[in-house]
Amino acid sequence: MAGVEDTQAPQVDVSTPSSVTAEGYDKKCIFCKIVNKEVDTELLHRDEEISCFSDIRPGAPYHYLVVPTKHVGNCKSLNKEHVPLVKRMVETGKEMLQKNNVTDLNDVRFGFHWPPFCSVTHLHLHVLAPASQMSFMSRLFYRLNSYWFITADQLIDLLNSKADTN
Repeated sequence: MAGVEDTQAPQVDVSTPSSVTAEGYDKKCIFCKIVNKEVDTELLHRDEEISCFSDIRPGAPYHYLVVPTKHVGNCKSLNKEHVPLVKRMVETGKEMLQKNNVTDLNDVRFGFHWPPFCSVTHLHLHVLAPASQMSFMSRLFYRLNSYWFITADQLIDLLNSKADTN
């Protein structure tokens, strides 16, 4: 049977776009371009794992996008091994808020748009504060318990349950 395996077509990893470089950046992705300073956007934080910048269409007085520095697909491409990354993204978001003297973490929204409701396929955490000052449209776009938006805690729970059911 070894001969049969040798003649089969190689498996292609469809979760990683062909435009991703050996360094882990997608040449077509706007967030990869921002992280690599190919676009004139101020990086508020950047390290080897996590980067952060302000959303171009803020939904609250403070609206940050926290992204993996290297390209990672959307929420649906994640598994249990990504839980530490998601937690680190949340911690970075909290640090950014604290740097701006936002201390009431009960009035903050941390979450992700759920595919197909993502405008960019690079994983990105929305950090909005104060949530009580979000506009009407922002309350719709970042609405809790909707088909298109999932909180960071919900995503972590989902990823942890994926491993339990596999």
